[in-house]
Amino acid sequence: MSTSKRKVLPTALTIAGSDSGGGAGIQADLKTFAVMGVHGMSAITSITAQNTREVRAIYDLPPEMVYAQIEVVFEDLGVDAAKTGMLSNSDIIRVVAKAVDRFGFPLVVDPVMIAKSGAPLLREDAVETLIRELVPRATVITPNRMEAEKIAGLRIASVRDAREAARVIVEELGAKAAVVKGGHLEGELSVDVLYYNGEYHEFKARRINRMTDHGTGCAFSAAIAAGLAKGRGVVEAVRVAKEFITMAVDYGLEIGGGHGPVNPVAWTAIPAERYNVLLELEKALDILRENARYAAELVPEVLVNIVMALPKPYARTPLDVAGVPGRIGRFKDGIIIKAKPEFGASSHMARAVLAAMEFNPEVRAAANIRYGADIEEAVEKLGLTWSYYDRREEPEEVRRIEGATIPWGVRTAIERAGGRVPDIIYDYGAHGKEPITKIFGKTATEVAEKMIKIGKIVTKT
Repeated sequence: MSTSKRKVLPTALTIAGSDSGGGAGIQADLKTFAVMGVHGMSAITSITAQNTREVRAIYDLPPEMVYAQIEVVFEDLGVDAAKTGMLSNSDIIRVVAKAVDRFGFPLVVDPVMIAKSGAPLLREDAVETLIRELVPRATVITPNRMEAEKIAGLRIASVRDAREAARVIVEELGAKAAVVKGGHLEGELSVDVLYYNGEYHEFKARRINRMTDHGTGCAFSAAIAAGLAKGRGVVEAVRVAKEFITMAVDYGLEIGGGHGPVNPVAWTAIPAERYNVLLELEKALDILRENARYAAELVPEVLVNIVMALPKPYARTPLDVAGVPGRIGRFKDGIIIKAKPEFGASSHMARAVLAAMEFNPEVRAAANIRYGADIEEAVEKLGLTWSYYDRREEPEEVRRIEGATIPWGVRTAIERAGGRVPDIIYDYGAHGKEPITKIFGKTATEVAEKMIKIGKIVTKT
């Protein structure tokens, strides 16, 4: 029995192998536990030397050491739920089964058999041990198509087959619930099939065809374990885990030369970064309000907008860039800010900053002001770097695409500047298109400060 005296967070335990590349195994599990709001603990079963391309070496820990790790954390911290990953051999599987019987925690079994690189992670003679010893002790088991075929003894080529395999794993092999994952099935949607308490549940998400799927099964099963640790029912825990892993794959990290790791941190990073961007924009607007006289001198006919994007890898479309709805106008010697910043409020400037981020991901903010000889003189006096684009040079194939002109122009200007994003890009305009000055910076406040410096020089002249 646990002797823990205080409980600040639910606790979840991963019983799995260590991935030296940080993409799968206990590393993925602990990241997942942290962002899902539980305290993560680990019992390492094997040490692997691996990266995104290969598993080069495996060293299995002695079974008694695996058991000791489980025992010691349970006695002090308690285990609200646990999950297994790589168990490698029969002896390790048996001591895990022994620990589940003794300590009685809910268990999510990820029946890891083969690594993403194709390397075997479960010995052939241990498959039967896993089916006999661990499946009946599983609160939830989460096989992919190939694993489910081995466990259930069925060929799986469709969602209907997945449903039958999930039923067999529960009704005939003894698991409480089985999720047969749909990542390796064909179709526009990835459909995970859960069989639990005699009922089927399907969890669907758009299929993500990206090479950022290393650690998918680990993180998914860890998310289910975290949900159980927090007191969620099985169906709800799987539903949330499906949303979580879809986001983790979608925003996976394109690093290494093979399958890049999933990104569990996206689950909390995106909401946090959205908040930070809006806060930064509010600070920038305060700068403009406090210096309204100078800002007013910069307002073009199309009005001003100041925008800031989420960081990479989260910034992809204008919906990931925040700006001011209705833009910023001029009234007498001041400015009018019509609304609070929100995401998706800009189109033109959002596309401009996204194009700049292709060259320098740190340049996440921009604003547009009027163009004129006095603006050029102020930019020169301040020593700001600049470049330009001329719409007369725009290729016909670009001109025909709605919304393509600004990204083309920004890329052209940056390439003209040697690939470095300048402080200023001049758009010389065209027939019916007002010339515009675009100001770039790492943050919205940096852009606002550049605006005011320009405005002060222009106002004095």
